[in-house]
Amino acid sequence: MNELFSLQGKNAVVTGGSRGLGKEMALGLAQAGANVAVISRKSAPEVEEELKAYGVHAVSIAFDIGQIEQHEELVNLVEAQLGPVDILINNAGIQKRHPAAEFPQQDWQAVMDINLHAVFSLCQLFGRPMLARGAGKIINIASLLSYQGGVNIPAYTASKHAVSGLTKALANEWASKGVHVNAIAPGYMATEMNDALINDETRSRQILERIPAQQWGSGQDMQGAAVFLASAASNYIHGFTIAVDGGWLAG
Repeated sequence: MNELFSLQGKNAVVTGGSRGLGKEMALGLAQAGANVAVISRKSAPEVEEELKAYGVHAVSIAFDIGQIEQHEELVNLVEAQLGPVDILINNAGIQKRHPAAEFPQQDWQAVMDINLHAVFSLCQLFGRPMLARGAGKIINIASLLSYQGGVNIPAYTASKHAVSGLTKALANEWASKGVHVNAIAPGYMATEMNDALINDETRSRQILERIPAQQWGSGQDMQGAAVFLASAASNYIHGFTIAVDGGWLAG
């Protein structure tokens, strides 16, 4: 059973991996034996050292995922430092809050560039070598907003609906070629992105009452799902989104 979930000798990339959910998923992969490249806006040597503590090779690469025209350079840099990539987790994402009627076009475009356009670009560029080898695992990070509308976050909601659809579309094309494309939809997690909700006493209470598990999630709650989808344990799973939500969608 341990071998089924082992990532020993695999090379993984985690975007937005220097903090929050991305960091915890990167640590989970390292604990399972994967070498990990963490991509973030700023270099994160402290995260690199945490990953290396598990006896794996790890690198931290500073790169703005929004610079889509430079993604080929990023892929080349990762492969030069880590080797051929077996696992890609598209975790980097941003959120902008405005009422829909006043939502600035600039903010809409920024959210789409990071949350959707960059995801597709990296799936393409890291996916091509996987397709050539006939093996690979791609995990996109969706959201509860892949299923629901939310309030004051139309761009984020639209982008996460699109990520869920993109995951299915790629799985339809690539499953028969040995490349697995799946997604994880985090629920309400106690991360920096949700500080505004957590600090809103009324809204935070309403959310907590709506979660069957009666608690906010943590980054560590993402580790099991990430390792599962990255490992041989999920080899017959394609195009599926696992909700790590404390039961929210069941409510």
